Amino acid sequence: MADRKLFVLVTILICCSIILVYSMSEYVVLLHKTKNLHFFLRQIVYGFFSIILMFLLAKLDPKKDLPIIGTTIFIISTIAMVVMPFLPESLVHSVGGAKRWIKIAGISIAPVEFFKIGFIWFLAWSFSRKINHSHELTLADEAKRFAPYGFVFIFVFVMIAFIQNDFGQVIVLGTTLMIMITYAGGSLRFFGALLAILSIGGFIAIVSKSHRIERIKQWWAMIQDGVLNIFPPSIAEKLRVPIEHFPYQVGHSLNAIHNGGLFGEGLADGGFKLGFLSDVHTDFILSGTAEEFGFFGVLFVVIVFLLVLQRIFKIANRSENKTVSLFALGIAMELSFSFLINAYGISGLIPIKGIAVPFLSYGGSSMVAESIAIGMLLMASKDIDLNKKLTPKEFS
Repeated sequence: MADRKLFVLVTILICCSIILVYSMSEYVVLLHKTKNLHFFLRQIVYGFFSIILMFLLAKLDPKKDLPIIGTTIFIISTIAMVVMPFLPESLVHSVGGAKRWIKIAGISIAPVEFFKIGFIWFLAWSFSRKINHSHELTLADEAKRFAPYGFVFIFVFVMIAFIQNDFGQVIVLGTTLMIMITYAGGSLRFFGALLAILSIGGFIAIVSKSHRIERIKQWWAMIQDGVLNIFPPSIAEKLRVPIEHFPYQVGHSLNAIHNGGLFGEGLADGGFKLGFLSDVHTDFILSGTAEEFGFFGVLFVVIVFLLVLQRIFKIANRSENKTVSLFALGIAMELSFSFLINAYGISGLIPIKGIAVPFLSYGGSSMVAESIAIGMLLMASKDIDLNKKLTPKEFS
C-alpha cells in the first residue's frame, strides 16, 4: 500500500495553495485586466490535476513503471531544455531575453521544473550502480570517480545559469548534487572540495551578469548598517553602497510579515498584496501568508512541509532499492532547498531569488513536476514497510 500520510500531507499543501492564490491574486487580476477568478480557477485546475496525477502514479508497479517514468522525464526534459533556445518566439515565452517557457495550446510549460526531477532520477540511477562506500580512496581517486558527473553538471550549469539566466535553479541542483554524492559514498573532504568549486563557479556566474551584481548590492544595502557597525569607519565607508540600491520588494515583504503578527489580518484582508508585493501569489506567497494568517499560519505550513519531508526521508531510509533511496533523498533535498531559498530571500537573510515555494506558489509546471516526483515516491513506497521499527543496527 502506498504511503497515505504522504499523499494526504501534499494534498493539504496543494489545497492551501488554491486558497492562498484566491486570496492574493486580486491586484494581479486588476493589473493584467483578466477575469476576477482567472488565477484562482487555473490554480484549481493545476491543483486537482496534480492530486489525481499523484493518485494514479501511486497505483503503478514500482519495479516495472518507476524506471520507465524517471528515464522518460529525464530524456524529454533534457531535449526540451536543449532545443528551447532555438525555438521561434511564437512557441516560447521569454523573460529578460531568456527563454524559459514553452507555449503549447495556450499553456506555458517550464521544462526546468521537470528537468530537476529527471536529473535527480538520473543521478540516483547512476550512483546506485557505479558508486559504493570506500574509505581508502584518495581525494584524487574520488575526483576521477566523480569527474563524469562534474562534466554533466557543467553542461547543466551553462544551460540553466547562462542560457536560461536562472541562477536560483542551479543553486538548488548544485546543493542537491553535493548531498547525493556524499550519501552515495563521497567523503567529507570531497564534499568540501565540491563546495569550493561550486562557490567559485557561483561567483563567476554572479559577476558575469550585471543584474546579479545589482541584486547583491540591493541585499547588501538592506543589511549593511547592522554589519558595518563592527568595522572601523574608514573601512565601513568603503564597503557601503548608496541607499538607492535598497530592495523595496523585500522591505515590503518584511512589513507584510510584521503586519501579520501572531494571528494575521484575516483571509483576503492583507494590504501589501495591493501593488506593494507584485509577485505575492508566486515568489512572495509566504509573505502574504504571514500577513493574512500570521505567525501561526506560516507555522502550520512549515509543520506540514516538515512532515512531508519526514515521510520522504523515511522512504529513503527504509528502501532496500539504492536507486529509490537516492531518488527520495534527492527529492527531499530539492524541496528543502527550494523552500529555504525562498523563505530566506523574502526575509532578507539572503539575496532574493525567483524560486517558487513547493506546492504553494502559483503555477502549473512547478506543482505538476513536484507532484510527479511525489507520485513516483508513493509508487515506490508500496514495496517498503514504513511501519517496521528498525533496530539500531538496521538504522545505521
